[in-house]
Amino acid sequence: MTTRLRGVFAPVLTPFKASLEPDVKRFVAHCRWLIDNKAGLAIFGTNSEAASLAVAERLILTDAILEAGIPAARLMPGTGGCSITDATTLTRHAVENGASGALMLPPFFYKGVSDEGLYAYYSEVIERVGDARLKVYLYHIPQVTQVPITLNLIAMLRKRYPDTVVGAKDSSGNWDNTKAMIDNFASDGFDVFPASESLLSKALPLGAAGCISATVNMNPAGIHSLFEGWNGAQGAALQAKADVLRNIFQSAPMIPAMKRAVAAFAHDASWATVRPPLCALADSVATDLLKTLAAAGFDMPGYPQA
Repeated sequence: MTTRLRGVFAPVLTPFKASLEPDVKRFVAHCRWLIDNKAGLAIFGTNSEAASLAVAERLILTDAILEAGIPAARLMPGTGGCSITDATTLTRHAVENGASGALMLPPFFYKGVSDEGLYAYYSEVIERVGDARLKVYLYHIPQVTQVPITLNLIAMLRKRYPDTVVGAKDSSGNWDNTKAMIDNFASDGFDVFPASESLLSKALPLGAAGCISATVNMNPAGIHSLFEGWNGAQGAALQAKADVLRNIFQSAPMIPAMKRAVAAFAHDASWATVRPPLCALADSVATDLLKTLAAAGFDMPGYPQA
């Protein structure tokens, strides 16, 4: 892991077969389409249904995209979890296969744990991996984990591992927190990625590295154009267009909504499958979603057809 990451990343949707097994063929095709449209791949993030995937399944899917020629340097796999052993296995696999970063949730079952406890968790994984190529990106999503990545914890980890703990994804939805991360650490080489493209025009001027956003799955080229051109003559228009599409998808349960949209544009009903405990989008909601997307001019040009 030597390449510092910049730009827009998709927490890549995970397709499932009717049997609820991960669909490797569709996963590879989706990853390739995202890469072709200038997005990086934060495989096994929240919108990947990662918490519903076993370690072995994640390793199989990672190996499949690498064997298909997806560049390892464009990968930021999600490798965190409740178990130090699982997190070490996933993180070591990412490093050894050349991924440019590992996006690490905190251990999220126990609540009210201290920064010292979280420091010990991350430190243990880093030491067990024992590889100077490792670049860790901390994943702050407290509304889901109930285990925050505090500014104090970042400072503790940066002091001990300045060349390893190199960034964070802030999914808190709290702009003040995102800004505080940037203000406190970006000038020292710590790369902050907001979790929504709607913040790009605010975050990039302050030193943010890009975004890791669910809707990069749907609008990779448009969000990449915003990342590249936020301060140009068309910057406001690019931001407004990206915001319209973001708002449409987040008006429904986002993972089922994105999967239903892919199913429609790929002419592949299997794409609508989600793993329990999630439920597929109701047909009436899906009909309204697709009508709204059509009215907004949404398209997925070049998407692989079934």
